[in-house]
Amino acid sequence: MSQQIMGDRLKTIDPYTLKEQLEKEAVILVDVREPSEHAGEKIPGSLLMPLSSFEPARVPMDKNKPTVLYCRTGNRSAQAAQKLFAAGVSEVTHLEGGLSAWIQSGCPTQVNKNAPISIMRQVQIVAGSLVVLGTVLGAFVSPWFLILSGFIGSGLVFAGITDTCALGMLLAKMPWNQRF
Repeated sequence: MSQQIMGDRLKTIDPYTLKEQLEKEAVILVDVREPSEHAGEKIPGSLLMPLSSFEPARVPMDKNKPTVLYCRTGNRSAQAAQKLFAAGVSEVTHLEGGLSAWIQSGCPTQVNKNAPISIMRQVQIVAGSLVVLGTVLGAFVSPWFLILSGFIGSGLVFAGITDTCALGMLLAKMPWNQRF
């Protein structure tokens, strides 16, 4: 389903309005980020329902309280909204700009200093290590190892263009990211 087809069905809410609604307990807030992201920093009172295992039937719906989805930037919450539309939900609201906009607006978050490092940092560490390894092996063992560096670089370009990172999704499923 394209953004255009979602049209009027996908509503946005700005951080200030959401904050007011949360203070009045007038919305149900659902975080669709991965468990390690939610454990590290979240909007207080949010429920975790990761996009990687998102089941529309499990999303709490209340005719008196709208359900608002959020992620880091708004991309994953829009993807979760698509899943809700496919399941027959007629209208979905998500936080405009995601957690990033929430933080920039000065709204409060709950931070856990003992949470694992973010998935993005884990991707940077793993991808960077593989590029260095491929380059070193390519220089000292066989030039064929340079294919590893090229493969990782191509994957990063693809992730940047599509805002979908296979390595990030894989790392999100690792046990150290599932403890929370």
